[in-house]
Amino acid sequence: MHNNNKETIYEDADNNLQKPNIYNQYSPYYESIKRQRFKLFKEICENLSRLIQLEELQPGFPLWSSKLQQFISYYGFSFTKTDHLKLINFYLSILSIKNLNYVNAKICFNMLSQLTRKIRLITRNDLIIDWKIFYTWAKLVLFNHDEPYSLVSMPKDIINSFLFCVRNCRPYFSSTATQEILDEFRPYLCPFDTVCGDVMGYWNMFLPVHLPPELHDQGFKLWLSEFLDIWETVCNNPAWEQSLISLFSCVAWHNIGYIDWEPWLSPIFTRILKNLSLPVGNVKSTKETQNYSVPVVATWIVAMMGNQNSCIQYLRDLLNAIKNFYHPSNTGDFQTELISFLSMLTQAFVDRVYFERTSKPVWYFNPPKSHRLSDEDIDEFVNCLKEYAFISIFNKNHLDLAAETCQYLSQLRPQLIVPPLVELLFSSIDNMTEPYRFTSLITCLTGLTRQIVRQTSEFSQGQTFVLPLLLSVLPGIDANDLKKTAVTFQFLSAILMVITCVDCSSAVNTRNDLSEIEKKVCLSTNKFEDFISELFNRIFQMIDALSTEMPDTLIVTMDLKMEDYQIGLELTSVISCIVRQCSKKIFCMVREKITNFLATYSYSPKISQLLTGLIQAILKGNPVETLKYLLPQTYEHIEKILNQSDILILNDDKGDPELLWYLKLFSELVCAPGDTLIIYKSMILSIFHQCIHIIHKDSHQAVAQAAKNLIKSLSYVFPFDYRLTAENIEEPFTDFLPIRAWGQHVEYDKINITFHIPNEDEVDFACEFIETFMYLELRILKENRTKISNDERLRSLTILHHIAVGCLRMVPRIESEEIKNLVPTIAPYDSNVQAQYSLYAKEPKFKENLRMRLLIDIGDLIDYLIEYHSDDASSINVALKLYSLSSMYYGIFEQYINRLSNNLNVIKYLYKNKLCGTQQHLRFIVVRRIAIQIELFALNNFRTLTQIDQQVIFKLFELSIHRYSEVSLTLYVRRQAQIYLFTMFSHFPFSYQVILDRIIELFNKSDEVDHDEIKGCLYILLGNESFFLPTKHSWEILEKLWPSIACTKHARKLSTQNLINCIMEKIYKRFNNVAIIENTNDISKQAAIDLWRKLEKYEFELYNRVHEERIEANICSYNNLMEKLASSFYNHVLTYRQQIIIMTFILFLLQKQIQIPLSCIRIMVDFLTHENNDIRKLAEQCVSALCRIQKPPRIYLEKSSHDLLYYTNKICPGDRNDNLWVTYNDYQPPKTQIEWEQTCFLDKCYYGYYEWPKIIKYPMNKRERHTKETMPEHVAILYNQFMNKNFITKLIQYMVLENEESETSFNTHRFRMFKGLFRNFGLDLIDHFMEQLNILIHEKTKEKYEGCHRVAAVIVAGMIRGSKHWTLQMLDELWQKIIPFLNEVCANLSPETLSYWGACFKFAMEDLDPRRMYRLIEFIRTLINNKTTVNTFLETTRWFLILKLTIFEWRVPTLWCIINEYAKEMLDHPYKAVREYIAKVLSVSLSFNIKLPNGQSTRHPDTNRFIDAIRERLHQAIEIYEKKPLANICGEKIEIDQEARKALNFIEAVIRFHTHMFIWCLKPMKSAIVRLFPYLCELESIVPSENLTISRMHVAMTYLHTPILESLIEQLEHVCTSSKWHTRRVAMEFIQYMVFCNLFNARLYKKQLRELVFKCLFDEQFEVRSVASITLSGFYQCGYIQVNKEDFEYFSQMSKIKYFIKKDGKKIIITEKIIKRHGGILGLCAIVLSSPYDISNYVPAALILLCEHLHDSDLIQKSVKKALSEFRRTHHDSWHQHREKFTDDQLVIFDDVLISPNYYV
Repeated sequence: MHNNNKETIYEDADNNLQKPNIYNQYSPYYESIKRQRFKLFKEICENLSRLIQLEELQPGFPLWSSKLQQFISYYGFSFTKTDHLKLINFYLSILSIKNLNYVNAKICFNMLSQLTRKIRLITRNDLIIDWKIFYTWAKLVLFNHDEPYSLVSMPKDIINSFLFCVRNCRPYFSSTATQEILDEFRPYLCPFDTVCGDVMGYWNMFLPVHLPPELHDQGFKLWLSEFLDIWETVCNNPAWEQSLISLFSCVAWHNIGYIDWEPWLSPIFTRILKNLSLPVGNVKSTKETQNYSVPVVATWIVAMMGNQNSCIQYLRDLLNAIKNFYHPSNTGDFQTELISFLSMLTQAFVDRVYFERTSKPVWYFNPPKSHRLSDEDIDEFVNCLKEYAFISIFNKNHLDLAAETCQYLSQLRPQLIVPPLVELLFSSIDNMTEPYRFTSLITCLTGLTRQIVRQTSEFSQGQTFVLPLLLSVLPGIDANDLKKTAVTFQFLSAILMVITCVDCSSAVNTRNDLSEIEKKVCLSTNKFEDFISELFNRIFQMIDALSTEMPDTLIVTMDLKMEDYQIGLELTSVISCIVRQCSKKIFCMVREKITNFLATYSYSPKISQLLTGLIQAILKGNPVETLKYLLPQTYEHIEKILNQSDILILNDDKGDPELLWYLKLFSELVCAPGDTLIIYKSMILSIFHQCIHIIHKDSHQAVAQAAKNLIKSLSYVFPFDYRLTAENIEEPFTDFLPIRAWGQHVEYDKINITFHIPNEDEVDFACEFIETFMYLELRILKENRTKISNDERLRSLTILHHIAVGCLRMVPRIESEEIKNLVPTIAPYDSNVQAQYSLYAKEPKFKENLRMRLLIDIGDLIDYLIEYHSDDASSINVALKLYSLSSMYYGIFEQYINRLSNNLNVIKYLYKNKLCGTQQHLRFIVVRRIAIQIELFALNNFRTLTQIDQQVIFKLFELSIHRYSEVSLTLYVRRQAQIYLFTMFSHFPFSYQVILDRIIELFNKSDEVDHDEIKGCLYILLGNESFFLPTKHSWEILEKLWPSIACTKHARKLSTQNLINCIMEKIYKRFNNVAIIENTNDISKQAAIDLWRKLEKYEFELYNRVHEERIEANICSYNNLMEKLASSFYNHVLTYRQQIIIMTFILFLLQKQIQIPLSCIRIMVDFLTHENNDIRKLAEQCVSALCRIQKPPRIYLEKSSHDLLYYTNKICPGDRNDNLWVTYNDYQPPKTQIEWEQTCFLDKCYYGYYEWPKIIKYPMNKRERHTKETMPEHVAILYNQFMNKNFITKLIQYMVLENEESETSFNTHRFRMFKGLFRNFGLDLIDHFMEQLNILIHEKTKEKYEGCHRVAAVIVAGMIRGSKHWTLQMLDELWQKIIPFLNEVCANLSPETLSYWGACFKFAMEDLDPRRMYRLIEFIRTLINNKTTVNTFLETTRWFLILKLTIFEWRVPTLWCIINEYAKEMLDHPYKAVREYIAKVLSVSLSFNIKLPNGQSTRHPDTNRFIDAIRERLHQAIEIYEKKPLANICGEKIEIDQEARKALNFIEAVIRFHTHMFIWCLKPMKSAIVRLFPYLCELESIVPSENLTISRMHVAMTYLHTPILESLIEQLEHVCTSSKWHTRRVAMEFIQYMVFCNLFNARLYKKQLRELVFKCLFDEQFEVRSVASITLSGFYQCGYIQVNKEDFEYFSQMSKIKYFIKKDGKKIIITEKIIKRHGGILGLCAIVLSSPYDISNYVPAALILLCEHLHDSDLIQKSVKKALSEFRRTHHDSWHQHREKFTDDQLVIFDDVLISPNYYV
């Protein structure tokens, strides 16, 4: 009765579970699984709850969280919704714990990602998550200020874990979250500041975009139009644009139909095209652009489609514009993105169709029906993309992406994709001279097989291609081209998996419900026999060719090639697919062909893999028939060979090839299910008895493999029916028609899976076999160990190993006492619930526990081998495998599971089609997944360490460090032992603890130890990918291990030193901060109580002291560790390398939780003047971190934004009355300390620009500092040392010396150190340092000069930055000393020192309020007023330093106005270097003149006014330069005209200024730039240069708004009327770039630009006409205008104009008419060249017309020949296709022209 109640509980619970793993219910032991999952989940919740209530995070929390993750992996979401929500809230509550360790935070992120990934299971009604939890962690994970100081070391990939977690939790943010997030981050928005990227990143990360329609007013409607306007305004590709694009894409996807994108389509597609950064022409911009993310853009485009809007048309135009870039001949890095763009578009489109039409919609994805994709939309989309996908198939570098695109398109509309691809394949087979076309197409069609064979209402024609395809690809099986063969086999396998090989032709006569296509398909199936016959003929030919043509010396090379192309595996798959689901008649035919071939086959080891593949295939298809025909024959052959030979064949180490072949055949045959093998028991045993003692290595390997296969066949539970359909394909066609099952899924409840479950006979057979042969071999090894040879021993061990692998699933674990207290924890190490499912008809019984027998006997044997036969590496290796298996192997290897899973994923992806519906997998895929699920449970059993397991670890450890007789043997055997040891450590949690003391003992031995033992220990410490002991989260381990690693006396040899270096490198990569004090909080405790129950009082009392003791132990271990490391400098004789290691450890261990031991602080400070450079660097980092730890606390004040003068609640970015006070304008410095303290300094430049926060929080300009009297000792140590003049002198001398040796740039670690020192100790340190600074800058020694300035710059930067919160009096005293010092520095700068002082100014002013830095700003300002020009370099240095004011951005407008006024007068400066800096400074001064939407810019220099003034001066300069020659030659002298020189200088400076505007400015295009543009064109005829061309191209390649574009086109029309032909030519060049980069925005002006180009096509100047022709061709190519009949007829007519008259028998050329004729010819050339890789409608006729003009005047001939030559070059590769577009007459003319002598003249 009690059991019945339990069953009821499980059944009731089952009905309420969220989403259990569906595959478990098809397991033969499902009832056991149900019982276990219930108990296991309860146990997990109990332990997690207990841990948090008792405040234990390490080690229990990570351990039991991994158990929960494993539970979900094995059982799915097998818990109720209530429990699901409790778990989510539990992990969210853990994240609320203050000072939570980052490792535990990462665990929470991963678990939350896992728990929320099935978004259908939990809706917004069930769960609301506070976004502020993740904001807190975003600041800690993404922008941690302690990380640069090494005070924080984060786990690997924590950022990805965090981002995935936020992405999954974002749909559950509250409805008020949007406004909260906007309020939080809008005040940080400033387009000039780097923090703008952070803000956009936060918005992209947090803004809720999943809100339902009724909450849209609280969602995207609050911000979308605002953000789009910002994006439209700031158009010069800022770094933060990527986040904004991602946000737009995301909001579009989740709100389809609720946002009207139509008005934005033109700018969106223009920006997308521009950001593809495609090469147009030969000019490359100097400004680097960051391309948009392809998946993001693709998703955005797909989300905007629907409701008959024009998005698909825009997409069609976009693809048409870039069509030529897809052609395989047009190679470049851009092709990766372009083809990926197609793939991502199709993937997103399929996803959208799936979400809109699925029967199980996602709650947040619910577009209105009016905006859902219609069938017409799908047709239009597929037709839009398919041409480009087909072109991309032949791109050798990106075939996979192209095939993926075709696969997605075929899922949408197979009828539009499959037929043309099949036709292409057929044509490629006819022309096998291009094998790459064949392999590309067949690779592509492999991914389409399900769409080809599957009958649907829309597309049933695909089945008619099946037999023709199967027959036509057989020529691809070619022994001379293994790559092509592999691809062919892959295609055959893919298609044969999803069809049944049954001749259905008779169904035409027996069924009356067949459609015409079905009749055709049925009739075609009578060719299956022809196909199979031809297939095997080709396979056998290939085998013969490979076995006979290949010399023996190439066997290894060939085997490698066979592995590369997986020919054997692919062949097995092909034949398996046929025989598994074919008729009996076809099976008999296959079996007969294979057996006949084998009967006449002469064995060759070269192709054994292919032959065994054939056997495996037919055995899987029909084991009974296969065994019947092959096993008796095999037995007879083996008997015959053994009877004919003497006993020596068993001991012959060369072996018998024929016997080897039959043993391999035998090993494959015993893979058949056990019940089919029983009847052959006597034969099988006889073969084993006769052959088990064969010495030949390959032969006994085959026998061993046979033993393993036999035991698994007899004892394992596995599914063995992997067919496409569970129906009986031999049934009459009236009941079941096989072709209707092709490619179809099977409902889960109709899978009818059958398992092999061992019966009594099989179990008895297995037990008998195991006991017979295992004990036999053990006895041989034990009794004859001194007599047998190495080969005999290896044979016995190999047999035993394979028997053990086969049988240990049947053997229970050895009963042994569990090892307790490996680590102190209140939770158990492993679950009490173990997944041991047995389905044997009877339990296997052996004489004893075979595991124990193996451990004892093999353990003794290993000892014996080490002692007496340490040269027998092979035997020792096998013995090690066998020994480790006995402890932890339960029938399956994790690598095998991973391989099965990977193979399954490949097949799932191949046949995946979301549009078939949910759970629409093919039957054999489901069966494979169930098979994997059955095996999974064996992997994670018995994770608690027992005494027996401990003994195994001890032995493996000793073997891992043992020294053997030979060096090579030592390395090999030790490495194998280490691999098995690491596997044990991974299997048993905390088991590494048992060897720790032994390692420490060896390291700390005072006397001599074996070098190999130390080396072995170091290799163990080095570990592998899954195990690395030195960074385990245990203070006890670190306390013991780290000092031993650093101080071991036995690491003198180079090899051990290299190993320690590798360990240190790995520590550096993997070390994460280990928490010393870890507590939970009330929120997490309450969540833990909700998860399970509240602990009873007695339970709290029982563990009352555990938490405190753990913290005390951690503190004690930490202090001991730090003291040990520090004392080792005094107690040990250490090498420099060891000292570096210790200092590195100390740096890693610095933290803020408890006080750093004083001895460590002394070491850090003392080692600043260590004689070793690397140690000094580490000491600097340590002191830098120490200063941060000792940083005096800041006092924060708050101010309400409503208290601001002129405060407005509206968003008005830029210059406003309420933000004037934070700028430098008219700033009056405080006079008293009280005023200084009361001043509100906002050190981040973004404050006030966009919007004020509701509460302004800022630090008071006052800091509590320690006085000499109150200074704690740990602070005093640092203070006293830096008050020591001699110490400072020595420190700086070392720094200078170090700089000479290695340093080449500004040292940021050192800067942080000095900043911290001056911040913490104030003015006390100044005098000594100022004295040293003056010495440094007066150093004249050449060798020290540069280093002195580098050190001085770092100190000054630290001094200024550290004085941030000093008192007013302290600052006055400081600046009185620094200003004269800086004056002297600036007066003596050199090229070697300039970069250091530039960095000094940058770091000194970074993140500081300009009002706070008024003294330094005034100093820089004085540089402008210094009229003295000593030399060019000093002049440039002033402007170089002035550029550093950029760091204050928009907050020093007055300063920028002054700089601008002064600099613009120097544009004609005589020195080029100065002019370059002037151009930069001017562009920077104007870069802040930006008006964001609803904003204004009133304080900065006005860009338009400035450029207009420059334009007037430029006009005058051009006039002067044209009138006056630059150089006059008077005799031998060359005189330079100074006025012309100044004009040229000014012109060059304006060009550079113009270029820099587009580099520095976020919105460079102003109306004044448009007015300046004609002059940039006119200058081409005066001072042509690359800089001038680039300057113009910046305008063309920037994003042009409609008003700007309109004005620019007006200017272009004006320019094209210029009297200077150079000006007209560059205008034509410019138009092509401008239109391509602004394609969609420029559509409005199509008519104007067309007329302009046509006008220039008939320009009087040849060069202008030629460029106009190229531009027109570009227009045609990108689809801006279409080639139409009107254009063609016009050009045709103009080309026929007679350009000469005869007068007096002479030809007189009329210039006007020849220009028109040439213009017409160039128009025809433009038409021809507009289709570089295909033939458009008017190209043939245009070509023929051009051919008629080959004998015209030289000018026309030249243009025609150039066009024909280019046409021939671009069309040569595919001419056999292109010629079909021409008539026969046209081809005759064209061919005649191309081969005529005249063409080549």
